Amino acid sequence: MAHNPNMTHLKLDRPVPALPPLWVRCDGSDPEGTCWLGAELTTAAADAAVTGVILYAVRCKADKNYSVNLEELKDSHKKRHHLSTVTAKGFAQYELYKPTGLDECAAASQTAITLSVAWSPVDEILQVPPLSSTAALNIRVESGELKGPLSHLYRELKFLLVLADGLRTGVTEWPETLEAKSAVELVQEFLNDLQKLDEIGESTKKDTEEVKHDSTAVDRSLELLAARGDLDFAEQLWCRMSAGVTSYQDLVTCFSLVIQSLQRGDVQPWLHSGSSSLLAELVHQSYHGAVGAISLSGTLPVQMLLEIGLDKLKKDYVSFFLGQELASLNHLEYFVSPSADIPEQVARVRKLHHVLEILVSCRLFVQPQHELLFSLAQSCIKYYQQNPLDEQHVFQLPVRPTAVRDLYQSAKPQTWRVEVSSGQKRLRTVWQLSDSLPTDHLGPHRPDLSDVTLNGSLEDRTPFPSVLTCSQVHFR
Repeated sequence: MAHNPNMTHLKLDRPVPALPPLWVRCDGSDPEGTCWLGAELTTAAADAAVTGVILYAVRCKADKNYSVNLEELKDSHKKRHHLSTVTAKGFAQYELYKPTGLDECAAASQTAITLSVAWSPVDEILQVPPLSSTAALNIRVESGELKGPLSHLYRELKFLLVLADGLRTGVTEWPETLEAKSAVELVQEFLNDLQKLDEIGESTKKDTEEVKHDSTAVDRSLELLAARGDLDFAEQLWCRMSAGVTSYQDLVTCFSLVIQSLQRGDVQPWLHSGSSSLLAELVHQSYHGAVGAISLSGTLPVQMLLEIGLDKLKKDYVSFFLGQELASLNHLEYFVSPSADIPEQVARVRKLHHVLEILVSCRLFVQPQHELLFSLAQSCIKYYQQNPLDEQHVFQLPVRPTAVRDLYQSAKPQTWRVEVSSGQKRLRTVWQLSDSLPTDHLGPHRPDLSDVTLNGSLEDRTPFPSVLTCSQVHFR
């Protein structure tokens, strides 16, 4: 009222500063299910004087028997705003992957892959988007949720983070092991095997064949993550120690066994070139029969294991990106460069793992062509070269509808929306149908578990039709 110049009885100093848009939450208890009421002032372009107000209303309620007609929506908008012509723009969002939410772990999940499609004009309510639409994938992935193909890598990454945290704080929270044998037993057997074999290459081949077999057993249909066949001595040692170490004493004992074997000349293992770890230095010394004395005390054993773990995981990720032709060494230089300090190297490797999780999730649930997967990889790499780790970030990737038509043309959208307007951004009528409440303050919708099928999907979700309408009041 204060902004209406016709309200002279209020005796206010003019002009009155324009207020920001006002929105009021409603409880939806009225017959029409009103959940929001809003007001936004309009101003003149010349002098920014207030010329009127636009009043909004958003109404929504669960209704399996909803009925709406596109032409009626258009006619209603024309009459309300005294228009002769209007346009209709469509939007649909399809849920390609999301945990079912039937248990607490899934309910807390942040992983989701959706496809958003927009088009104009709209021919009918719930129209399937035409191939002339614009489309984009929206991908948000929480590391560690994807079981199977990435379980072993994520387990190694988590152990690496434990070591990095222990190096920073001086206190290491050792995880429980799933191995039947202790780390000391695993390392001793490994060293014994190396002594018995004439050529270290045979041991490497045997070990990596086992790793490859295990990986294939996890998911034979997924050829995206072929296990490396060139694990060197330090990497094989990491695999055993990361799987079995449960205490600081385990760590010291394992490295003592390794150093003693090197000093006696029992083993002269091979390593990949380029490693600057302390263990690599000791191995190189063993080639000349002069392994220096080393005191395994303080945080040194933790740092030694952290160094070889970093080297191993970096090579794993590089092998994946190069093998799948998703990036070059130049693209990955930022993530695998040894020039940064240890905490920063760990942070960068963690970001690279998140990129891997995103790509594998997309590969599993979208099955895109290589060109699309390459674009997604480059987008993620560029983002993480400039930003810290953010697993809540939604990566958006434009796609051609023809490339993803099989994902949506026969599927039900999670959200379908039509916006009727005459080109004025503020004056519009929006009708939307979704499988969940479009606003949080009315409380979460709990699906009837009697509708849940054996595979955890909901055959018949309760639809939530909602509509946004607006009315314009002119002050002058």
